[in-house]
Amino acid sequence: MTITSIPVPAQAPAAAPANIAELGLRESATFDRATIADIQRAAATGVYDIRGWGAKRKVPHFDDLLFLGASMSRYPLEGYREKCDTDVVLGDRYASRPLHLATPVTIAGMSFGALSANAKEALGRGASEVGTSTTTGDGGMTPEERGQSKHLVYQYLPSRYGMNPDDLRKADAIEIVLGQGAKPGGGGMLLGQKITERVAGMRTLPVGIDQRSASRHPDWTGPDDLEIKIGELREITDWKTPIYVKIGASRPYYDTALAVKSGADVVVLDGMQGGTAATQQVFIENVGIPTLAAIPQAVQALQELGMHRKVQLIVSGGIRTGADVAKAMALGADAVAIGTAALIALGDNDPRYAAEYSALGSAAGFYDDFQDGRDPAGITTQDPELSSRLDPVAAGRRLANYLRVLTMEAQTIARACGKSHLHNLEPEDLVALTIEASAMARVPLAGTSWIPGVRGSF
Repeated sequence: MTITSIPVPAQAPAAAPANIAELGLRESATFDRATIADIQRAAATGVYDIRGWGAKRKVPHFDDLLFLGASMSRYPLEGYREKCDTDVVLGDRYASRPLHLATPVTIAGMSFGALSANAKEALGRGASEVGTSTTTGDGGMTPEERGQSKHLVYQYLPSRYGMNPDDLRKADAIEIVLGQGAKPGGGGMLLGQKITERVAGMRTLPVGIDQRSASRHPDWTGPDDLEIKIGELREITDWKTPIYVKIGASRPYYDTALAVKSGADVVVLDGMQGGTAATQQVFIENVGIPTLAAIPQAVQALQELGMHRKVQLIVSGGIRTGADVAKAMALGADAVAIGTAALIALGDNDPRYAAEYSALGSAAGFYDDFQDGRDPAGITTQDPELSSRLDPVAAGRRLANYLRVLTMEAQTIARACGKSHLHNLEPEDLVALTIEASAMARVPLAGTSWIPGVRGSF
């Protein structure tokens, strides 16, 4: 069935009372205005809501953690005069050509099809300028991205859209995708309005017909089969290329352990705040667990197997600032990946397109209908006129600036904690502001030594 946007019948706006409070009206916490609007939309259209962006509900996140800067009992590094390294090596467990990146901030997988060719080129340009990697996403490798990416990770997804053994050999790493944070257990969507001749040709699909990605790989059902598949990919690439395994955060302890036992060089852990080009809103908001809750479980699995820092852990889902980067690394990550933040850096939701967002029934800073392919910024579209608005050189430069800022912010925090490398940050450097964050991150509640659920803490 082709899913299309069904217009809701226009209704004359009801006159709002001059002062709702004077009438004694109280908004329901269960049926707030957004929920009422969702019910009304479903009743009018008869289809579930599809959107991009990622979870919008508030969950415990990195904002609920604080760093303990050095003072007397810890010795800080002096400003910018004392070195704080940021480099990271990814995939040196088995691969003969691991990735050596200048910064631990990488670009997550976002497909050509979901994004325009100019956007993919811009991601490659920006990542390469600061010495980090970008990732293909579903749908295959484009010349624009490969040509501008110093380090390109090729995603190997259940759909196999665009899968080409020759492209596998051109990649600097291969990422086997088992799940995504916004939709663990579910496949993605690319609606017909974005299936142009080029996209259809790369994915072997009919033009203009909705594409639903498979939710699981067609040729295996468990970790034993995954081990065989990893072996096949190593043979194809002559054991040169690192093999990543990406999991959506739901049962990260067991999934991480099984990925390691299957032979993964790197585990990519995507929390529920991870973005998506398009999937069901009910999925985005109600499936998976927060990034903050997922990291300690994955790290525990690596530690118990004696593989922490030997099999690298990349964390994604809601990374926005250098503080987020530093906190993820303090909890045990080796690197992070950004998606939504990278699109914003390119120009997504830019206020200069405010009038056009308004014409689409949205607003700058709120636009999430990436599936419609009408993005005024030219990023999440296949429309030639719209996509031409995005200058890949200028957009790549903006992304590079943003990546530099993230790296410098993380360095600043690491120096304040007395660390000469971002990887030296540790849970001991953190405290939590809420009981929930303390329990999830397994760090003490600020001002105490108490970690909920941990014996001996108080």
